[in-house]
Amino acid sequence: MLVAKPAGPTSHDVVDIVRRTLGEQRVGHLGTLDPFAKGLLVLVVGRATRLATFATEWPKSYDGVIRLGVTTDTDDVTGSVVATAPWTAITPSQLAEVIGKFRGRYEQRPPAYSAVKIEGERAYRRARRGETVEPAARPVEIRELEIVEAAVPDLEFRATVSGGTYLRSLARDIGAALGCGAHLSALRRTAVGPFRLEEAVAPEAVTPAAVRDASILVADLPRRNVNRTERDAVVHGRPLARTSGGAQGRVALFADDELLGVAECVGEVLKPRVVVAEE
Repeated sequence: MLVAKPAGPTSHDVVDIVRRTLGEQRVGHLGTLDPFAKGLLVLVVGRATRLATFATEWPKSYDGVIRLGVTTDTDDVTGSVVATAPWTAITPSQLAEVIGKFRGRYEQRPPAYSAVKIEGERAYRRARRGETVEPAARPVEIRELEIVEAAVPDLEFRATVSGGTYLRSLARDIGAALGCGAHLSALRRTAVGPFRLEEAVAPEAVTPAAVRDASILVADLPRRNVNRTERDAVVHGRPLARTSGGAQGRVALFADDELLGVAECVGEVLKPRVVVAEE
């Protein structure tokens, strides 16, 4: 289900709305949005929640605003100011050079106020207690990054990034590279994998008709159609014999147009790893 989250509520607030509307407790998502952010929230419903892991690497696209000269403890507009610095001496060529350095892969440190775990505890909980929090850096990929308008101190941008990338951290790191500090002052998610914000509905407009077929979550996997006997085996978690010349790795299993689940090639058999079909 594609939902257009407004600024203000948490992603969990939106999930709760969908749960109540559909009468379904099993509702998850393919990546949260911070409360101040808005845009596309992709929710998975019912047994399709088991397929969320297959979409974790989907790229996400955003537009937003980076404000130069002010650093906050949350790396966004909701935080407390921890430092200020002049930005007026930054030239267009310097800005272009710095932005160029962030395109591609780089080691990114998640925000202190994030859900990343440190020794088994969420970083934001430690930060709220006043502890100094520095989550370990991890590799991310900035596939596209463009400054749409440089109305300094505000930089309006567009970006497409790998899963797991924090746009708050990107804003902070760009500010640090420019020597003036920065934070993320606005953010809108415009795409997740093949889905676009224009296709989404407002949380209050959600209906059962807005639920889409879950097979798109595994559309990039090889597909195998099974017969009635094989379908019974799959829904009970029993392995299937591999076909000669069949695909390696993970395979999406279908009975006609019904997605049954995902299996993994192990030796000469396909072992169901995730089953979404009912008996």
